[in-house]
Amino acid sequence: MSRNNGGRREAGPATQAGGPRANRRSPREADRWVAPFFKRYWKALALALFLGVATFGFASGLMVTSGYLISAAAALPGSILMIHLPTLFVRIFGIGKPILQYLERLTSHDWVLRMTSGLRLKLYEALEHDAVFFRRSHRTGDILGLLAEDIGHLQNLYLRAVFPTVVAWLVYALGVAVLGFFDAWFALALALVLGVEVFLVPLVSALANRARIERRKTLKNELYGELTDNVLGASDWIFARRGDEYLSRYQAAEQARHDIEARLNRFARRRDLASTAVFGIAAALLLVWAGDYFGGQPGEAANWIAAFVLGFFPLIDAFAPLPAAAAETGVYRDSIRRLNELPQPAPEEGPAPTVEAPLTLAVEDVAFRYPGSARAVLDGVSLTIPQGQKVAILGRSGSGKSTLASLIRGDLAPASGSVTLNGVPTSSFGDGVARCIGVIQQQTYLFNMTLRENLRIGNPAATDDEIREALAHVGLSNLVERLPEGLDTMVDEAGMRFSGGERHRIALARVLLQDTPVILLDEPTVGLDPATERALLKTFIENAEGRTLIMVTHHLQGVSAMDRVVFVEDGRIEMEGSPAELERTSERYRRLLAFDSGVAAPE
Repeated sequence: MSRNNGGRREAGPATQAGGPRANRRSPREADRWVAPFFKRYWKALALALFLGVATFGFASGLMVTSGYLISAAAALPGSILMIHLPTLFVRIFGIGKPILQYLERLTSHDWVLRMTSGLRLKLYEALEHDAVFFRRSHRTGDILGLLAEDIGHLQNLYLRAVFPTVVAWLVYALGVAVLGFFDAWFALALALVLGVEVFLVPLVSALANRARIERRKTLKNELYGELTDNVLGASDWIFARRGDEYLSRYQAAEQARHDIEARLNRFARRRDLASTAVFGIAAALLLVWAGDYFGGQPGEAANWIAAFVLGFFPLIDAFAPLPAAAAETGVYRDSIRRLNELPQPAPEEGPAPTVEAPLTLAVEDVAFRYPGSARAVLDGVSLTIPQGQKVAILGRSGSGKSTLASLIRGDLAPASGSVTLNGVPTSSFGDGVARCIGVIQQQTYLFNMTLRENLRIGNPAATDDEIREALAHVGLSNLVERLPEGLDTMVDEAGMRFSGGERHRIALARVLLQDTPVILLDEPTVGLDPATERALLKTFIENAEGRTLIMVTHHLQGVSAMDRVVFVEDGRIEMEGSPAELERTSERYRRLLAFDSGVAAPE
């Protein structure tokens, strides 16, 4: 999957207001998640519905012909030929029913799996599309809830709601029409009785359980968020000796959900009992009518009594799921609403622009503010970095340096001004920016796969020799030799097999394999001890030879090896120059150096 120019990074009206470029839609507006899949695969949907109706038709036909055959055989016909035709139809319906049912399941599940796969892909695109802003408004548990709960519910939307409802309505209409061919008034009477099960019971079920089901889903969404937060912070609960408090809170929330489940189950048992009574009344009425309609007729007409009554029973399976399907409509509606509140991935607009090294990064009079914030994070920032220069961008927390890094990466587009590589806005590159800028974050993430696979994320075509050369450059050759399976060793979840410094070195090796002309280090040494930090910075600088190196940091460790230092404060560049020049001319810089070395008090 790739984004291109016009993707999430392109500036637009929302960007100019300082917000994400995502097109956030109200739940009242047209559905952009489920409806497109119904339109895209309507032929498969129509085929599945046809097969579903045909399956019930063959099931009913099997019972009708079986009932007729049993009655005819009980009358001891004079010749086997007299029941040959009913026997033939029993075989046709008996063989055809499972075949049609198999084809219906195959078609419907293929359609559902295509839809679910598309929804998961679209969800990832939506989250990735708005990644910079999503974490500001959502928790990790929200993402888990969207993926596990909402997408799962929408998978059931078709299998447990749309398909059984449409099939039941079609079977209801066809059944009444067939019965009306024999007796229009009785067909109308039976339509009214079955209408209680087809329309009234589902309506009552939906109205009676709507609040409970919505409350259950709200509780589950909250549990996803709480459980994720508390698993991530489990060590803090344990060290604070408050684990029992967390468990009691979680158990109380689970108990509330179980109480709702119990009330829903009690209602379902009563509803199912009422449905059974309706079906019983309908079957009794059909038996009385068939006995009256066919009983007084001469010849073999009486054989149709059992045929009509038995033919009704398979149709019960078509009508039975309707109340439960109707009760869940609130859940599906809430899932669709939650998904439609996500940003919509931008449409494909052609290939991203390309630029060739040497690259000049130009930040010209840039201003930016985040959505809902009155204060500009950056205001009037200008900066030019030629190819091969090593620049440190320093500043306190909240000074705007990380936002500047996001603008350089193209994750954000400025409200005014421009950030360009060789004159091309970085926000227009989409995924193509990875060919120009390699990034090492402060929290380097390694996936739970082999070391080789983690390194090839930067360059899928990298050979083992190239991988070993990159590892040698970052000083990890000995480490790889000590691993039990070498490059095929699993790194464990989040790379926990390795220390923080080793994870950063692996990330650097990945960037070296990526072979980008620009390397951006975003607080790469946070949480490391001073010795590891110094060694790691030395490795970064040594391996950046010929490349542009931009290091975003909040303290001055390793800054003396840079060509240039830029101080960002309150959204503006307050100091700029080479380390030697600033140390010679700036009293403030000297105080900061002394403070960072631990020999002076802060300003």
